[in-house]
Amino acid sequence: MILRNVPRSLLRVLGALFLCAALVAAVGCAGKTPGAAVRTGAPPSAGTASPSAGARAVVPGWAKGMATVRADALPPQAREVLALIDKGGPYPYRQDGTVFGNFEKVLPPQARGYYHEFTVRTPGERDRGARRIVTGGGGEFFYTDDHYDTFEAVLR
Repeated sequence: MILRNVPRSLLRVLGALFLCAALVAAVGCAGKTPGAAVRTGAPPSAGTASPSAGARAVVPGWAKGMATVRADALPPQAREVLALIDKGGPYPYRQDGTVFGNFEKVLPPQARGYYHEFTVRTPGERDRGARRIVTGGGGEFFYTDDHYDTFEAVLR
């Protein structure tokens, strides 16, 4: 066997290098942080103040690197859900307010129970549809219109 004549210390170093290469390949080395590039093609007005203000909206730290959307630019049904969340309910769907597991790993990683989801009614859908607002325990709000594939940080 070829490896019989190789010193054990060299085998250990080669094994460690192989393990590191495998981890880099599995995780990726694109320089992205988890949840950073969650939506492409965000509208140019996303993350800016109203045109008359002429200044950029302040993006909170939790939303850095994410696509953003102003709350007033959300669909009317999403704005209604935001108002219900602010009031503490009542919510139209029994699943509203339940824990969002973030199994897709699109949002920043947090302990289970940190995120909660709320249904945004989709006109013409007979079921809950794909649109959701997800809230974080630190005051974060996220909007998805494609059932958790992508998120936009909601600026309020």
